[in-house]
Amino acid sequence: MVKPFVPQLVYVEPRAMEYPLAKELIGKFEKMDIEIRETTSHNQIRNLPGENHFQKYRTAKSTLVLGIRKTLKFDTSKPSAEYAIPFATGCMGHCHYCYLQTTMGSKPYIRSYVNVDEIFDAAEEYMQERAPEFTRFEASCTSDIVGIDHLTHTLKRAIEYFGKSEHGKLRFVTKFAHVDHLLDAEHKGRTRFRFSVNDDYIIKYFEPGTSRLKERIEAAVKIAEAGYPLGFIVAPIYLHEGWKEGYKEMFERLEAALPAKATKDLTFELIQHRFTKPAKRVIQENYPMTKLELDESKRKWKWGRYGIGKYVYQNEEQEDIKDTLGGYINHYFPDAKIEYFT
Repeated sequence: MVKPFVPQLVYVEPRAMEYPLAKELIGKFEKMDIEIRETTSHNQIRNLPGENHFQKYRTAKSTLVLGIRKTLKFDTSKPSAEYAIPFATGCMGHCHYCYLQTTMGSKPYIRSYVNVDEIFDAAEEYMQERAPEFTRFEASCTSDIVGIDHLTHTLKRAIEYFGKSEHGKLRFVTKFAHVDHLLDAEHKGRTRFRFSVNDDYIIKYFEPGTSRLKERIEAAVKIAEAGYPLGFIVAPIYLHEGWKEGYKEMFERLEAALPAKATKDLTFELIQHRFTKPAKRVIQENYPMTKLELDESKRKWKWGRYGIGKYVYQNEEQEDIKDTLGGYINHYFPDAKIEYFT
């Protein structure tokens, strides 16, 4: 079982200490006997412990930076929501295929933003612009926010903030099962709690450092019992030998575990495996022994966001994925909604 994340090193940006959350967290980390260092900016972090790139990369993934979110202009987050709401950046998981591999580049440490009220104020402005329509905010575009929230409780505050809001809804997805502190949050049904799920082969070989499928399903049951709207993201859908049987077993296990009330308002999002040329280089550097299939000649090239092309499955393979997984969902969860396949 994966234990809740504890950083081995904490950095603090100077202005962060103007905010109560930073002071509270520093006090917590001092009691935990974690080394704390000051930095003028997260961009100035140098000399992380480690003999080589491999070790330094792993140290960075267990380093937490407390800082300020300066840019309060939110990115769009289609197709899952109108906007991405930025509470944290980076992740302690070691998923080989993750797009954060390239967006985080050489600085894969985790940053948690302490100016939470300013982020809420910015969200309020976006909600006012779209009122009386609801505005959905995605909290996991740049991190697995649940993975650090047992320490920061920022996500819990956000759940309760959107529970009280008139026109806002919150969404996020996680591969971690450490949800107990979120069960009593006053969510008022305004937060959709999603779990990233996959078959055992993919979790075993490509998702080190994350909760196993059994633990994620147990956490999803707790979340459903706490009355949250529930969803699952099946991602990345990856074609390996026996994939149809692997995914069938995954859906069988979900169906056997979930309480009936959770299946009435259940959503699925389906995302096929994709990679870019820059991502391939970074993945092979950070995980040189990976079994991940990254052969461009077997894939179809597709224009991506910001003009960076990505390699996806061929058209007939995509149709097979849609038919197979769509069929399983319709069979095991006839009332569920498939929000998109991409």
